[in-house]
Amino acid sequence: MAPYFSSAPNGDVSSTLVDQLSTWLKAAALKGTDLNALVTGTCDRLSAAGFPLLRVAVSFTMLHPLYDALSFTWVRGKGVQVEGHETNRNGVRPERYLSSPYFQMIDRNLEHLRRRLNAAGPVEFPVFDDLREMGATDYLAFRQVFGDSDDRGMMGSWTTDRPGGFTEDMIKTLLYVQSNLAVAAKMAVLDKLADNMLSTYLGGNAGRRVLSGLTKRGDGDTIRAVLVMGDMRESTALAEGEGRQAYIDTLNEFFDAIAAPFNRDGGEILSFIGDGFLAVYPCERHKEPSTIAARAAMEAVRHATTRMASLNARRLQDGHAAIGYGLGLHVGNVMFGNVGLKNRLTFSAFGSAVNEVQRLESLTKKFKTPVVASKIFTTYCGGDWAFQGNEALRGLRETVSVFVPEPALLAPLSAEDVAIEASAVGSDAEQVMMLYRNRGVSLPAPLPAPLPNRAEKLN
Repeated sequence: MAPYFSSAPNGDVSSTLVDQLSTWLKAAALKGTDLNALVTGTCDRLSAAGFPLLRVAVSFTMLHPLYDALSFTWVRGKGVQVEGHETNRNGVRPERYLSSPYFQMIDRNLEHLRRRLNAAGPVEFPVFDDLREMGATDYLAFRQVFGDSDDRGMMGSWTTDRPGGFTEDMIKTLLYVQSNLAVAAKMAVLDKLADNMLSTYLGGNAGRRVLSGLTKRGDGDTIRAVLVMGDMRESTALAEGEGRQAYIDTLNEFFDAIAAPFNRDGGEILSFIGDGFLAVYPCERHKEPSTIAARAAMEAVRHATTRMASLNARRLQDGHAAIGYGLGLHVGNVMFGNVGLKNRLTFSAFGSAVNEVQRLESLTKKFKTPVVASKIFTTYCGGDWAFQGNEALRGLRETVSVFVPEPALLAPLSAEDVAIEASAVGSDAEQVMMLYRNRGVSLPAPLPAPLPNRAEKLN
């Protein structure tokens, strides 16, 4: 389908190249091109066709536990900057959003809003001050809903510095490009949705395996891994004493503190089991990779114990009881794959090694210590460990040698380590979003502050 204008407006824009952009967008949709490449490719191709774009801002709603929207801002000669807008759950609408063109479009159910930007005089929206400083002369905002829900879709704006602003033919061209970009973007958002959800609920490694086609019962592998089992102590008493919502908040604080360190540096939280979790550090069946994995897990233990000490100090200061916990450490072969019903599966790790690490963790109660490990783990990890005896674990014929770490292995983090820990990515889902996010770089024109819901995030 050809562009809507019949001839190149003012002889400046090539209709043939705009038509080629449409063809590229259709091919990109089928290919599964990501949002960043779609926005960058669209803006660069429009500019190359002679379209006088100065700035393009495009935002997409994202079904994600940490972020409501993803924004791309293209500025001529500077490329694209990306920002993820964090979920805002306090219900307060920022003033900058309330005074933005996007809010007016949503509030009045408009699909487009066009304003010429005069060089002087009052402005209707604060964002126009930023654009006028850049030399902008015209602004066209758009809103594109995906599906039946008004809070899912794409919003954005086209800005030019052409004297006299956009012509009517130029606006027709932008509407044509917008509709093609929306189709390709919806496909990319759906792909990202699948990636986000699988990473959030299964973990990065397991999610990638499922997306690659491991979707049938019995699909999977046998892998060697360092295993970490964590559990909260006295959770029943906490649940009864704090009430439902307070206990859920406590449980999430507990997982934030103790589980997050095991979800990076080669580790992955494979599953949450009630008030506990299972983490794995896959490694090959050789000494060197097993040593690397075991030491990474032990460093995560050190971070987790430091974070739990900090959490409990805050809880005691607020008049709440400290949270007890146990961590079991082991190395072994596990079956990693799909089990369950034919049409209702879970992807996790199974086998005797998983049972062993769970029972090792339960021995933290007997030895009144937060961390216990098997001999094979201590062999690969190294360091000083105190032998506690040989224990018979339910289901095993032979006893297992149990060790607890000497204090030096659990030394508190330094001030520098604490600073790094504070800025560390806390979950695999957040790492997925951070692949798009460009931290520490100011956007060429400021975007409105994070918004309270997905529809309102788009600015």
